[in-house]
Amino acid sequence: QVQLVESGGGLVQAGGSLRLSCAASGIIQSINNMGWYRQAPGKDRELVATIYSRGSTNYADSVKGRFAISRDNSRNTVYLQMNSLKPEDTAVYFCNAVLIRTVSDSYNVYWGQGTQVTVSS
Repeated sequence: QVQLVESGGGLVQAGGSLRLSCAASGIIQSINNMGWYRQAPGKDRELVATIYSRGSTNYADSVKGRFAISRDNSRNTVYLQMNSLKPEDTAVYFCNAVLIRTVSDSYNVYWGQGTQVTVSS
């Protein structure tokens, strides 16, 4: 079984910073891309940032220049450094990973349980 566990969420004032972490554990052969999504109340889940196995990244326009995604392949962990936070960044943040469990497996998407980020004005 594969598990993704997020940590680092919390309450912060506007302009502040938070760093989210997400560690994947279990039987994992290879991880392709890892990413962060968020879902605010009453809204659809949206992509925040993605990082691929060789380090290339992709960001939502709303977070470019403020957020930075990184990963530690040796620890199957992805990070999201969030700076200059705004009240509109308030949401539950989910990490995901596209990975294979064995050499004969096909790539599947796994999700974490989510961590709440609240930015007060």
